[in-house]
Amino acid sequence: MITWDDFEKVELRIGTIIDVTDFPEARKPAYKLRVDFGSDIGIRKSSAQLTDLYGKEDLIGKQVLAVTNFPPKQIGPFLSECLVTGVQTERGAVTLVRPDAQVDNGERLF
Repeated sequence: MITWDDFEKVELRIGTIIDVTDFPEARKPAYKLRVDFGSDIGIRKSSAQLTDLYGKEDLIGKQVLAVTNFPPKQIGPFLSECLVTGVQTERGAVTLVRPDAQVDNGERLF
């Protein structure tokens, strides 16, 4: 169990995917994403294993929920600056965690 104070330390924020490219160097099929979190946080890069359910063109403009206060993580030749959240299906594909309605980029989950 974690405390409420522990949970409040995690910054889960909404961002919009603005760019998607292939990540051929990844061990498992993945994309490189650029996600816009608004003027306070800016644009962050992330790597995400979304290739089973999403084409690159399907992801542009989608809002996602991401952890924005992890330190950057080196993934092969790529430096990931946030963690886009997803849920694994029974078959192992990852589906994005997203808001039901459009919200401002940078809004925080509480």
